[in-house]
Amino acid sequence: MTPARDSWVNPALALLLCAAAGALCAWLRIPLPWMIGPLLAMAVCNFAGAELRAPPGGRAAGQVVIGTALGLYFTPAVGREVTTHWPLLAVAAAVAVFLGGLGALILRRAAGVDGTTAFFASVPGGAAEMTILGERFHARADRVALAQSLRILVVVIVVPVALAYSGAHGSDSYLPAVLPLDWVRLGLLLGIATIVALLLNRLRMPNAFMFGPLAVVIALTLTESRFSSVPTGLSNVAQVLIGCALGARFERRSLESAPRYVWAVLASVLVAIAVAAALAAAIALAVGFPVATLVLAMAPGGIAEMCITAKVLQLGVPLVTAAHVTRVIVLILTTGPGFRAARALRARLRSL
Repeated sequence: MTPARDSWVNPALALLLCAAAGALCAWLRIPLPWMIGPLLAMAVCNFAGAELRAPPGGRAAGQVVIGTALGLYFTPAVGREVTTHWPLLAVAAAVAVFLGGLGALILRRAAGVDGTTAFFASVPGGAAEMTILGERFHARADRVALAQSLRILVVVIVVPVALAYSGAHGSDSYLPAVLPLDWVRLGLLLGIATIVALLLNRLRMPNAFMFGPLAVVIALTLTESRFSSVPTGLSNVAQVLIGCALGARFERRSLESAPRYVWAVLASVLVAIAVAAALAAAIALAVGFPVATLVLAMAPGGIAEMCITAKVLQLGVPLVTAAHVTRVIVLILTTGPGFRAARALRARLRSL
């Protein structure tokens, strides 16, 4: 007989737990309740040894819905406005590269890990992509995966809560395309988004289930194709699925095996958040841009999680989305070649 933890019962219980945690956090008026609640519930239970698993394909389904909802913000007028802010997008990507180097320095000194592992564990790109890339350069894949997961966990908890309680909610002048809810058209739109996501995933594009729907819905919205709005309830379900999947990454043994490393990662992430926020605030004040929006655009979190935060808190959704998409693309494309070039340069200098 199949043990309960290895059958459909495990993810079903996990999903019930996550829905209850999300509802509790919503009742308590905690910021981003439908993602933070499930994430914390799963992490706490798994750290306690529950060994809960997320529903298969849950995170991908949640990302399809969120990518679709975000794409509806990119009306022609908004698209023109976002393109005028391309220097900010470039700066945000540069800040991400700097944060990766700073985090690696802190992690290497505080945890005593090798430089390669520290570097790939600290670059705020896609968690899965950085783990795979780090493994190619002989970094410890388990340590990279743990650090990347902790980074997302900490950023998702700290940044939305800090922004919400700073009074930043509701300052967004961007609105999604004004469309009535039409379930048939919504099903068609989600079907198109899913097909594109599956195609890009088959082509092994990183973060395909986020990038695919986002790209195709942006294209449709910019051309003023009319489908349907995405209901709040469906977005909440998507957040539950994403939060459940993120929380499921954590296990008790990850904390027991390397407590010094875990504390070093937490310290490096908190420093990265503080530095990113300070740089964002300084740049925002210098160019006359909303501070909260730019802080969120430069936060070293996951693309889906930060964009959901922008949507829930109404903080410049298109600009935040564009900034994080740019960041992830730049980091995925440049981290490997950049690390290889830096290693070659270091070897050459040593030989002199």
